[in-house]
Amino acid sequence: MQILQIVPSISLIYGGPSQMVLGLAPALAKEGLKVTVLTTNSNGDTGQKPLDVPLNYPVKQEGYEIIYFRCSPFRRYKFSLDLLKWLNRHAHEYDLAHIHALFSPVSSLAATICRQKGIPYILRPLGTLDPADLRKKKQLKQVYAAILERPNLVGAAAIHFTSQQEAKISEKFGVSTRDLVIPLGVKEDVERGKCENVKKQTRNQLGIMEDVPIVLFMSRIDPKKGLNLLIPALEKLLEKDIKFHFVLAGSNPQEPDYEQKIKSQIQASPLGKHTTITGFVTGEFKSSLLQAADLFILPSYYENFGIAVAEAMVSGTPVVISDQVHICQQVRDSESGWIGTTDVQAMVELLTEAVQNPSECHRRGLNAKEYALQHFSWDAIARQTIAAYENIIQQNH
Repeated sequence: MQILQIVPSISLIYGGPSQMVLGLAPALAKEGLKVTVLTTNSNGDTGQKPLDVPLNYPVKQEGYEIIYFRCSPFRRYKFSLDLLKWLNRHAHEYDLAHIHALFSPVSSLAATICRQKGIPYILRPLGTLDPADLRKKKQLKQVYAAILERPNLVGAAAIHFTSQQEAKISEKFGVSTRDLVIPLGVKEDVERGKCENVKKQTRNQLGIMEDVPIVLFMSRIDPKKGLNLLIPALEKLLEKDIKFHFVLAGSNPQEPDYEQKIKSQIQASPLGKHTTITGFVTGEFKSSLLQAADLFILPSYYENFGIAVAEAMVSGTPVVISDQVHICQQVRDSESGWIGTTDVQAMVELLTEAVQNPSECHRRGLNAKEYALQHFSWDAIARQTIAAYENIIQQNH
């Protein structure tokens, strides 16, 4: 089985979408599939140099290959005419294309080419069909959908949602294309696990005392992430003389002004003395932060899955999330954390309960790790995905 994965960028600065493809591709290859990832060399929308990678020919990875194409000068749109030309020439060599992103020109036109070539394709909307997301630039998206995305959705073999809740609320413009619900996967750091050495080293690195709980936010610094709820909630905890240290990890190359606004707000607040702002994190430092945290928090207004939540869970860290993060049902069922509404007072109450009950945090952290290893491992996700691919390809013949 020869499979294309098409995504506008796999730079980790873009978060979940990139992580998903970089996790799924080797897991599929491990199961014997031939996987080719088509992407651009985009590496952030402002102030980032393009990825320094060979262009237009396969770069071998762990059993799969990536072909990078030069991104247009308008990097915000992550567009590449060379990628589309390549796809037009080679699409017939593949059994199926898995396309990640809607309302992105390179993904939209890639779906159009697959349809014209008779290649079955799956579309993964990345939360862009959430009504809250569709309200952004509403008129432009209505026109875009009418011209490109609705025909793409009609012609797709399936729409890949990462949770039942995402599938339930998504606007599909009257299209009856079948839903395919497969969650995202996460990779466990087997060597370190949730060990005291890592926690102690990370605390020393950040200058945080051992008896002060670490509350970690690790995600894109974006208005939808609920920081306007979280910051005042944390300020109220300080007013109640509850000890904690807040770590804000993340960035937003698309909206640097908003990122700076949040940083300035924290620095001007009493919260500033109890906060470490790390910027974008990856690799070993990211893993260490997740393991060192006593609590992970994400009070988003909408989140199609919440890959950062799953990463915290597999690290053994309990989570506090809003009920608009669509992984919330799994968190609730497994008792892996606390769930509340998108309201400041609700966040205050949950954080107070969690921070002041270390034994309950520990219990829920153990639950989180057990559940994540069982349900969010890449091996399990790959097997579900392959079964869907086989079904679609069989139906297409």
